[in-house]
Parts: sequence; C-alpha cells; structure tokens
Amino acid sequence: MTTDDLPIGRRVARWRVRRSMTQQQLADRLCRSKSWVDKVERGVRSLDRYSVIQELAEVLRVNPEVLLSQGPQRTPVGTVDGVDDIRAALACYDTPQAPEQTTGETRRQIGYAWLTYQHADYAQLARALPALLDVVQGARSPELLVQAYRITSALLVKLGEADLGWLAADRAMAAAKDDKTLAATAAVSVGQALRASGRDRLALTATLTGGNCILPPPTAASPSNPGDHEVGGPWRDQIPRQPHDRRSGAGSAGERAVGGTLLLQAALAAGGCGEHRRADELTDRAAGVAANLRGYDDQHRTSFGPVAVELTRVLLAAQRGDAAEAVRRHSTVVRREGWRRLPAEYRGAYLLDLARAYLQMGDLRGAARALVDADHVAPAEVRCRPLARTVIAEIARARPAPAGVARLATVVGLTR
Repeated sequence: MTTDDLPIGRRVARWRVRRSMTQQQLADRLCRSKSWVDKVERGVRSLDRYSVIQELAEVLRVNPEVLLSQGPQRTPVGTVDGVDDIRAALACYDTPQAPEQTTGETRRQIGYAWLTYQHADYAQLARALPALLDVVQGARSPELLVQAYRITSALLVKLGEADLGWLAADRAMAAAKDDKTLAATAAVSVGQALRASGRDRLALTATLTGGNCILPPPTAASPSNPGDHEVGGPWRDQIPRQPHDRRSGAGSAGERAVGGTLLLQAALAAGGCGEHRRADELTDRAAGVAANLRGYDDQHRTSFGPVAVELTRVLLAAQRGDAAEAVRRHSTVVRREGWRRLPAEYRGAYLLDLARAYLQMGDLRGAARALVDADHVAPAEVRCRPLARTVIAEIARARPAPAGVARLATVVGLTR
C-alpha cells in the first residue's frame, strides 16, 4: 500500500513520525488527549470536520490536501486550457488549412471525440477540437459538421462558456440544412446552451419545436397547453416538417430517441420557467416514447431511455422543492442496471445538477452526497466545471463543512 492509498488516520500517523513527534506531543499541541490521537490514527475515530483537519495540518506543517487526498491528482483541476483555441476555430471563416482526409477518417475522429466526451476527459477534448473543426469544415459533410459542432457546444457549456456554446449549436443548426433528423439533434444542443445561459423560455420554444417536428404529434393537445405542437420561435423554420405516419410511430428508433431527448430538455426548461405541470406532461410524453425503444443503436449519442426519463423526474421534483419525492426517485433509479450503463459524463452531470438542486432547497447533506458521488463517477465534472466550484463553495461555507466537500474544496483550490 502506498502513502496515497492510506486512510487519513494512517497519514496523520506517518506525518507525526516524520515530524519526530510522539502521540502525546501531538495531542498537547492540539489541546486534546493522547487517547484521541491514538483513535484517529487507528481509524477508530473519524475526522469529519474540516476545521479539525486544518488544525492537524497546521501542527504537522503540511497542506490539508496532503491529509485529505485519497491519491495523486489524476484529473486536471480548474480552467481547462484550449477554450481560446476553440473560440478562434469558430471565428475562422477562411478556407480550412488542415490537410484533406477521407470521410471515414473524419468520422473516426468524431467517434473518438464523442468517446472522450462521454468519458468526461474534457481537457483532452479541448485540445483536440480546434483541429477537428478545421477538418470537418474541409469535409463539407452536413452530418459531420453537425456532430462536430454539437460536441463543441456540449464541451463549451460544461466549461461555463454558454454563449459560445450557443454559437456552436446555432452553427450545427445551420449545417443541418433540410435534414430533419440532423436539425433535431442540433436543437438538443441549442436547448442545452440556452438553459445553461438562463434562457429557459427560449430553450422551451426551441426544444418543443424540434421535438414536435421529429415525433408524431400528441393525440390530443393538453387542455392547459393547447397547440403545443404549433410552438413557433426563431428555430421553427430551420427544422423541416415532414408528415408522420401515426400508425407506425414514424421515424427510426434513433430519431424517436432524439425526439424524446428534446422533450426532456423541454421539460427541464418548463420547470425552470416555473411551469411544473407542463414539465410533468412533457416528461410523461417522453416516457411514452422511451417505453417503445428497446436496444436501439444510439447513433446520435442521446443516452435516451426509461432511466433518462426517471432522472429528469428527479430533477424536476427537486426543482419544485419536493425533496421527499426527489430522494425517493433518486434512490430507486440509481439502483437500476440502466443507470450503470449510462456514460460517465451523463451520470456525473446529473449528480452535479442534483447537488445544485438540493442546495437550492437548503439540503446541504443531500447536496454534499450528490457532489461527492459526482466526483467519484466523473471527476472532471466536479474539478473542471465553474458550476461545480460554485456549488462546492456554497456547501463548504457550512459549519462544519462535510468532510467530502471539504476535500473537494481543497482539491479545486478554494480557500476557506
């Protein structure tokens, strides 16, 4: 076992010995008993208060991170380098300078970029995107352009650049042209970027427009929202409308998954607008779509399905302040096999959103648990996203701060 693998009590003991201190001397400097130090070092007594860990670190003359860290830092912390290069690539309207390559090679690069994103390796993706954007612009394939811009938008939203992410999503929408499926996938990115920038009403319009263009219309409009399928907005004319075959359900399974994803995005946007009843209706409609999908090829990288629907219900419950329902639904859905099959990015992002929702409800313990779980599933979600730093800072202000969050506050460089 290496030093980094040791429990915190054993690390305290090792640093005490390095400082040539007995247990009694350490206890005297901490104004505690020798028995207390002995129990800490043996792991009988847990160190669950950040203030105590800070006090120990001060006496042992080490950084608190040395005592808190569960291993060497493997995930980049703080701002991810490369955003300026991505911005420059998006601002370039000249003829691409990248060497020409086959469509197959470009498609493989995009597939690798998606895998990198789904594994939440945002630093690596940020380094790769500028060259990828140059290559796909040379390829001039609507499908490849839409995918590249979608990945770019998703990463920029993660990194706190929602407006720039909106630009990339709009580029995806323009590249889709008259392809209804590509336009609908681009609308997913538009909705995510708009929601991240606090424009929930616009996000609701954009995602509903996209969802209703690719899915069969509801059999009857909701009494509270008549004519949902006629929602307009700046993206209405950009998403081609085609007649649906009501008997077959219309479209491939992949297309319906995109439509279901748009409904979930619309539901979250409706919740953000305070339209909780409408949010529930949209989620119910998405559940109906998910119920008819079994083992489809997720070529559009939506991760849509029954579990995605249930995760949205958790967030909506937390959004409207129903903590009991949020906890009940969350504890049920994370035990399902479908949860474990979701990409690390998807699970980590959900847990971070849940932590923020709990924080808004005043449930610091729930927020701390969700945040620590997110760090376990996808460390970059917590260590690289500005949103996560804000949540960590809010939770860490508690007295005493939960030990797990105190560790994260140290890891990401937040001072107390």
